[in-house]
Amino acid sequence: MFRLKEHQQACYVSIPRNEHNISRKDISENALKVLYRLNKQGYEAFLVGGCIRDLLLGKTPKDFDIATNATPEQVQTSFRNCRLVGRRFRLAHVMFGKEIIEVATFRGEHDDQKSQTNISKRSQSGMLLRDNVYGTIEQDAMRRDFTINALYYDVKDFTLRDYCQGLQDLKKGIIRLIGDPQTRYREDPVRMLRTIRFAAKLNMKIETATAEPIKALAPLLKNIPPARLFDESLKLLQTGYGYKTYFLLREFHLFEQIFPNIGRFFTPNNTSNFERIIEQVLKNTDYRITNNQRVNPAFLFAVFLWYPLIEQTQLTCMESGLQFYDSFSMTINDLLSEQCRILAIPRRLTTTMGDIWRLQLRMKKREGKRAFAIIEHPKFRAAFDLLEMRASIEKGELLNLTKWWDEFQYAPIEKRIVMVKQLNKANRRRVKR
Repeated sequence: MFRLKEHQQACYVSIPRNEHNISRKDISENALKVLYRLNKQGYEAFLVGGCIRDLLLGKTPKDFDIATNATPEQVQTSFRNCRLVGRRFRLAHVMFGKEIIEVATFRGEHDDQKSQTNISKRSQSGMLLRDNVYGTIEQDAMRRDFTINALYYDVKDFTLRDYCQGLQDLKKGIIRLIGDPQTRYREDPVRMLRTIRFAAKLNMKIETATAEPIKALAPLLKNIPPARLFDESLKLLQTGYGYKTYFLLREFHLFEQIFPNIGRFFTPNNTSNFERIIEQVLKNTDYRITNNQRVNPAFLFAVFLWYPLIEQTQLTCMESGLQFYDSFSMTINDLLSEQCRILAIPRRLTTTMGDIWRLQLRMKKREGKRAFAIIEHPKFRAAFDLLEMRASIEKGELLNLTKWWDEFQYAPIEKRIVMVKQLNKANRRRVKR
């Protein structure tokens, strides 16, 4: 079995232009400008990583990354439209309007003697806190995460450099970590999420040795900064492959690390209301993304946490003796606070989530002027979508409620007035009985 050891010096296979399908016409003009200028100034510079992988698969890359032996400061000197970013590893971003070409200096091997310096530093669990160690292209290939991402394109002669048999794995549809999986996951636990994401996105199989440590190491995700984990959650669930990603995350015990309030709702047969609504919202999200429609993470997270919110509200009612609505409002704050300690969900999203949840209760009360006020709420449409999902799963009275709001929101004003009058009349009859 092929397995590159950490710090092993690599040789590469050179793949000539007539043996691969990458053409300059498929590469961003701005990326080519950066490559040509760095080469002209005497630096080595290569397209690398996901853009090469996607081009080989016949896909359109989302962005183009470059690896070079120039330091970030040297790159910045070469381009006025450049800014330096990153603490953990210093990067140069060359700005061309909305397009950003990310330029990274070749990463080198870690020297344990420097582990307590600002150049390279690890936590007690083995996670890399700083990684500003520069090296050669051979060392850089060994520092890449997956073999399929360790492919380099040389614009000077249009060849591909393959250091880790990545092209072979790409053709076989295999996700394989470079180096010892335990060590690589400990260095950066987010690699476990990336493994799942690429397997779902590229429809590939995870190599046995790469998959084996994930379940045991899943709790290491608690060491990841919440802001970074939030960004990763969007890549997992809102890039068009969320439904398949969800089942892989569950299989490897990663989903409950990101959403700790959710694990207790999982059942062996995936038959709970919670699981059914999760599957439905992820299918809908994938469909919208595939059809270039907008998606809002606030709605996705609101659906994810709806049933945990109701369960915790009921517990709060029993423990505190408060009315349901008061307990509901209190639980919203507690649940969001707890979730945001794991995922740094921005306030603009948590505010929307709270609105969607509160409207679930408000939509039950339609008498008088309430229905007219509710339909004018900016988040009514998102709240109605959640109500509709719940009705399709829970059935019963929710079906009638959903049908009423579906008709009301599209009816002319005269029809709306009649609908509310009829509702008021029906309610008065119930009171008399």
